[in-house]
Amino acid sequence: MFGKRGSDGGRRVEANFRPLGTPAPVPAAPPKPTPAHAAIIEPGSPTAVSSVRPAAPMREKSDGYYTTKSQVFAALIDTIDLSQLSKMEADAAREEIRDIVNDIIAIKNFAMSISEQEELLDDICNDVLGYGPLEPLLARDDIADIMVNGARKTYIEVDGKVQETGIRFRDNQQLLNICQRIVSQVGRRVDESSPICDARLPDGSRVNVIAPPLAIDGAVLTIRKFKKDKLTLDQLVRFGAISPHGAEILQIIGRVRCNVIISGGTGSGKTTLLNCLTRYIDQDERIITCEDSAELQLQQPHVVRLETRPPNLEGEGEVTMRDLVKNCLRMRPERIIVGEVRGPEVFDLLQAMNTGHDGSMGTIHSNSPRECLNRIEAMIAMGGFTLPPKTVREIIVGSVDIIIQAARLRDGSRRITHITEVVGMEGDVIITQDLLTYDIKGEDAQGRIIGEHVSTGIGRPAFWERARYYNEEQRLAAALDAMERAKP
Repeated sequence: MFGKRGSDGGRRVEANFRPLGTPAPVPAAPPKPTPAHAAIIEPGSPTAVSSVRPAAPMREKSDGYYTTKSQVFAALIDTIDLSQLSKMEADAAREEIRDIVNDIIAIKNFAMSISEQEELLDDICNDVLGYGPLEPLLARDDIADIMVNGARKTYIEVDGKVQETGIRFRDNQQLLNICQRIVSQVGRRVDESSPICDARLPDGSRVNVIAPPLAIDGAVLTIRKFKKDKLTLDQLVRFGAISPHGAEILQIIGRVRCNVIISGGTGSGKTTLLNCLTRYIDQDERIITCEDSAELQLQQPHVVRLETRPPNLEGEGEVTMRDLVKNCLRMRPERIIVGEVRGPEVFDLLQAMNTGHDGSMGTIHSNSPRECLNRIEAMIAMGGFTLPPKTVREIIVGSVDIIIQAARLRDGSRRITHITEVVGMEGDVIITQDLLTYDIKGEDAQGRIIGEHVSTGIGRPAFWERARYYNEEQRLAAALDAMERAKP
């Protein structure tokens, strides 16, 4: 597989691998690696990142380390045949790279400790097979967001707080190559002609890239990570995001096919909560999901996942969220789930909710249930619909049953702050009633917010008859009674 270059500039590929321990041919003056080297491995190949093992713990690396790494990387690229490497299994490819890097270090006589050498081996394997310096961050399950601001600055969010890391890239070109590798997995591209892109990682994590010339100091990469073990309502109860009786009511809401809008700000846990609610959908229902970047991971057997598509270079071929939602109606759905409603597709979702697709769900960015209703009206107006305001509100009242408000508090914790019913109209005003709210009491010595979920005393919610239809009224009554008795 590995061999010297022929006189014509090509590579002669050996029929068999060289014996382990045999020094690899290393040029006397290794050339500087070209940017394309970092993105030759195809993301869909067996050497994809999913099999790359976690790197060593993060720490600040010296400039001398990066100089040594660049020299070793250049010699490695000049020695191996990357087209053949991409055909190997990930573990075998990693071992071959490690053998050659060890030989290069020995021949070049770099003074390195064993731990430094192991760290260098991991870094170079990650550069060739995975996502380079991002690998140790992607391997951590406690990180919620990764924010790369150019090659020299990388921040993470842990427990709701943002902190800087010691991670950095070789240069802006390596960062851009990794961004291109990520977005190419879902058929997207990012370059000067198309500098903004949304994509996803194999585990469903959401990725946004904005590249030069729009990003002045180098490409900006933002990754919203999702835990490998998906959260459940029981876990949200343990974390204090919702009370046990509130979780019981959410289960009933998901079970009896209420039309639900999950409202909240950025990072408040809307997608996580949507994933939790979908666990209580019956196994025999046909569910169709529409998303800009596929993130939802439903456990039911009959799920159809749809994803929007941006326009090509000629500005053609775009498939919008509204196109997907409208097409859903022709696909015999029982529930339609829209990952994020941010435009005129809200009108089509409301129409679906009101035409026999009970139990449909979506998320909207807003800071309160009342603001959520106002945003729905505004998004309908954005779509160019010239309906009277009262008609729009009547459509909303006839479509939406429940608004669940999620929030990220100032201490970084996430809480469900309202479970609110849309009851009806009184004149031109939409009437709502809260079933449960979150009451903030203060904070402890560590600055953590102290609060509790409180019943508003509603004993017979508007979806009572729906609960009776699904034989859940006794369970609903018990949850409401227990919530009322738990009041201080």
